[in-house]
Amino acid sequence: MFLLNGTPLPPDQPFEHDGVQYPSNWLRLASQEEKAAIGITEQPDPVRPDDRFYWVDGNNQGTPKNLNELKAQWTKQVDQIAYSLLLPTDWMIVRKAETNVEVPADALNYRTAVRAAAVANRTAIANAADFEAFLTVVGNLTWPETQNGN
Repeated sequence: MFLLNGTPLPPDQPFEHDGVQYPSNWLRLASQEEKAAIGITEQPDPVRPDDRFYWVDGNNQGTPKNLNELKAQWTKQVDQIAYSLLLPTDWMIVRKAETNVEVPADALNYRTAVRAAAVANRTAIANAADFEAFLTVVGNLTWPETQNGN
């Protein structure tokens, strides 16, 4: 983002400064020295707040969403992830129930680890005391390595 006297200058738009008209392509074509000579500075564009957690206005300003609603949403997401991780081995459990064929130990261990991770993740979400703590928890959700093979 280009600033002139603290005011943003949109790229590809003409502007006037000290009685001089600058064409729409001037910011793209001018050197750093030319921009600095008339007082133009450059700073990184502001980072847009994450729409999953903030209501974002037209100025890229974010207002945190309701914490209880976010907790409910992310708890459901944890359940969905656990479901999708368990699904590939569900057939082994059904086969065991129907035909008494043993489920491989690594599959049982993996399923136990997925369920334990889901409980730990749901608990961490529920225990997040405030919005910042919630963001930290969500950024650190953990799951066991996906099972290879069956």
